[in-house]
Formats: sequence, structure tokens, C-alpha cells
Amino acid sequence: MPEPVYLIANGDLRLSANRVCWPAQQQAEEAVGAAIRTLGRDVVRGHPADPVRQHGFIDSQRYGMEVFRRIPPDAPLVVVEAVWQYSHHVLHGLYTHQGPILTVANWSGQWPGLVGLLNLNGSLTKAGVRYSTLWSAGFSDEFFLSGLAKWLHGEQVVHDASHVRPLSAVSLSAEARQAGESLARELKRQKAILGVFDEGCMGMYNAIIPDELLHPTGVFKERLSQSALYAAMRTVSDSEAAAVRKWLDARGMKFLTGPNEETDLTDRQIHEQCKMYIAALRMADEFGCDSIGIQYQQGLKDLCPASDLVEGLLNNPDRPPVRAAGNGRILYDGQALTHFNEVDECAGLDGLVTNRVWRALGWDPSNTLHDVRYGEQYDGRFIWVFEISGAVPASHFTGGYASAVSERQPPMYFPLGGGTLKGVSKPGEIVWSRVFIEEGRLKADIGRAGVVELPPEETERRWRITTPQWPIMHAVTYGITRDQMMARHKSNHIQVAYAPDAALANHALAVKAAMFAALGLEVSVCGQLIP
Repeated sequence: MPEPVYLIANGDLRLSANRVCWPAQQQAEEAVGAAIRTLGRDVVRGHPADPVRQHGFIDSQRYGMEVFRRIPPDAPLVVVEAVWQYSHHVLHGLYTHQGPILTVANWSGQWPGLVGLLNLNGSLTKAGVRYSTLWSAGFSDEFFLSGLAKWLHGEQVVHDASHVRPLSAVSLSAEARQAGESLARELKRQKAILGVFDEGCMGMYNAIIPDELLHPTGVFKERLSQSALYAAMRTVSDSEAAAVRKWLDARGMKFLTGPNEETDLTDRQIHEQCKMYIAALRMADEFGCDSIGIQYQQGLKDLCPASDLVEGLLNNPDRPPVRAAGNGRILYDGQALTHFNEVDECAGLDGLVTNRVWRALGWDPSNTLHDVRYGEQYDGRFIWVFEISGAVPASHFTGGYASAVSERQPPMYFPLGGGTLKGVSKPGEIVWSRVFIEEGRLKADIGRAGVVELPPEETERRWRITTPQWPIMHAVTYGITRDQMMARHKSNHIQVAYAPDAALANHALAVKAAMFAALGLEVSVCGQLIP
């Protein structure tokens, strides 16, 4: 008889999230298990559901180690994800597993498994672990079943990567190449600092750049503590925080507040976020940081409201002014202090490079990461949902701050609340990119996309099936299909920045690609440059 296939499910560290998301995970597992059995193989779940915890996820690194001790080391292993997951819970076991590995996600924006899958895949890629990957809405389509059948017969699932070209195969103008190389020389000579507020957020192993890979680019880490940030918040006066709120109110930003601290966004939470904004700028200035990343999720979530409103403000040159403590100097006056959400250092390096390229071109350098959250066909085109809890600047919205809304973060992830900087990204041309680690090297994928406008009712529908409190971008990737993007992208995050038009977006892509290459990254251009 063919050996059985073992199935595991990795989850969140937060009990509340695991309990809420467990029904969706059960549904996905049942469908994947049925597909495997239809193809003639038995399925063994590698760990039971826990009636006390009320879910069946691997929810810690220690528990993950216990699970892998019971799984035959050479067994075919499927990791099914319908949720966000902490990759380090299972990375150790997958790192040493000798049998074939398949990662699978449900095509749904709900919790979301696609984001968890991309993070796990990026982490496995960085770790040098061989794996196959698949995704499906119902686990009964030809794409999924044919890929699953190949994997069950011992074959590696290989996806189409014809959209990927090495930078050496792309013709860059002499002007763009020279500009990128000049900016790289400047960065290497002058150097820069990433302020890292506690490394390793939410198990994102793929988001940590080893120092020996980062230093040759001219960028170094200042390792800061979130406890120090919280302490700095305590030194910010109420009048200073009130001035930040007054500035936002004057710009027309709306705050959807209520009286219940546990379920509503309250004025007290917003006041605390304004203090964090001021404290973050002062700490960045104190340590000479060119960019910062706040982990928030573990630690700060139990002390204070979310950092997401803060992150969006920092990524915009047009933001409430903050003065240094003890004197009247305005900190980072007229500049964005690029923030890398969830202390994703790959996004930090990317955001720093983007900021320098866009400023050299004379453009607004506001940029952000998003999650590659979901996507569907609409009016004959596949349109991605790029969406993230924080970091999106109001300058990315059609009406700026006047069209931005702050809503309370979901309680199951954010017990102490705090508001977002929510809006719909304006139509236009963007350059997207992702820095990642593979084969012990820093690499970067870069490409073009268009942000499109959808009818308000379609935007609302997409918000309802994802996370309605978060900023959203409707994106069409040029020359890249849904499955090509999923197969190639080595992270849950994607970096985006606007260009004035398509031709200038091509030029910016070329300059940025040249700068990446001159910094020592292996660069690939993905898809088409002109729509």
C-alpha cells in the first residue's frame, strides 16, 4: 500500500485568532484531505485538535517540535494553511524533514491563508528547504488536482516562471544605469541606519536580513527595544499629542470612535497613538535612523494601542510636525521617515532605496508595503487586493487625509485597539518590488503594475471578505498572471510606490533596479514594463 500523507496546520501565537479562524481551517483541511484520498492515498493528521484550546493549530515553536517528533522523517508532508501563521512554529521541522513537502493554501482573503502561505514559502526559500506549493479556491480544479497528482507521484510541482528575466537581459538606458549606480555609491559611502524595534515579528524568518548580507549595501541596523519606545511615549506631553490629533482633524481625517475600549476606537487610544508617533520620531532622531520598523504585534500589543496609524504618518513627507525634546528643531522636516511594517527588514532596505530613488527623481517618495492578500477577476481582468494593517501613507489615497478614515483594529489581533489609516489607493502607475534571500544571497524582484479604480460597491465587497479596517489597493500586475505571481513571490509583503505616468514608471524601475544591482543584489525584472 502507498504510504500515507501526513497533514499539519500551522497557526497564530494568539489564542483568540486561532479560535476564531479554526472553522475555516477545518473546511480547507477536509477539502484537501478529500482530494488526496480521491487520488488513492490515505491522510494522517500529524497532531490532534485540542478541546481545551478549541483549535487544532500548531501554536508555538515548542509544540511544533513535539509534533515533528511524531511524524516519520521521510513521510510525504502537506502543510495546509487557511490562516495567517507564524512560520517559525514549523520551520525547524521542515528544515530537517527528509520527505517531500507541499505547502497549500485556500484561495480566500478571509484570515488569510494566502498571506500565510507566501510567508512560509519565503521562509523555506531563505532556509534552503526544497518544497512544492499549490493554492485553490475549492481544491477540485484542474490546476490543483494535476499539481497534487504530480506531487503524490514523487514529482516536484514546477510553475511557469516565464515572466521573470535577469536584469542582464533587460536593456537599461545609460541615464538610468548611471543614476542608479551613483545613488548606490552614495549610499555605500555615506551609509544608512535601519532602526529595528525588536527583530523577528510574527515568525517572519524571511523578513530578517543577516548582518553579513546587509552590511555590503552600506546599511546597518540599530537594534532598538520596543520597551524603550513605550518608555519614550510616557515622556510625551498631552499637549504635544493633542497637537498631532488637531493637525489630522484640520486635514479632514475622520476617526470612527465609540465608548467601548474593548470593541471601539476611542479618543484615548488615538491620543496614545499620537504619543507613539512623536516618540518614534524622537528615538529615530536620537539614533540617527534613516528608516525604522516597529514590530508591535508581540509585546506592545499588550501595553498600548496599535502602531498602524503611526506607520502611515511616518511614510508621508506631509505629516504632523514634531519637534525635538528641549528645542524647536523640527524632526525630519519635509521628509518621510520610511517605516517598514512588522519590522520586515527586506521591506526596510527596499523602502530606503525607493525613498532615495524617488527623491532623486524629484517625486513624492511616499512608499509602503502591502500584503499580497487576495484577488479576483473583475470586468475581464484579474485585480489583486493589496492590503495591510498599517504603513500606508495618506498620499496614496485619492483625497489624501481628507479621504482617510481611522477605524479600530480587530480585537482578536489587537486587544488594546488603536486606529488604522484607511483609504482606497488612487488610480495610477506603480513600481512594485520585493527584496528576499535565496541561496545565501540578497535578491530583488521588481516589476510594474497599475492601480485601478473599482466601483464603490465592489471595493466594499472586497473589504468585507478581507479586513474592512485596513487600507486597500486594487492592482493589476502587468504581464504576470495570478499563478505566476503566487509561484514566484517570496514573501507575504510587496513594496509599492507611485510614478507620474507609465513612461516615467519604467524609468524609475530602471534606476531602482540599477541601484539594487550596484548594491550587490541579484535583480530580476518580472512581467512587462509598459502596459
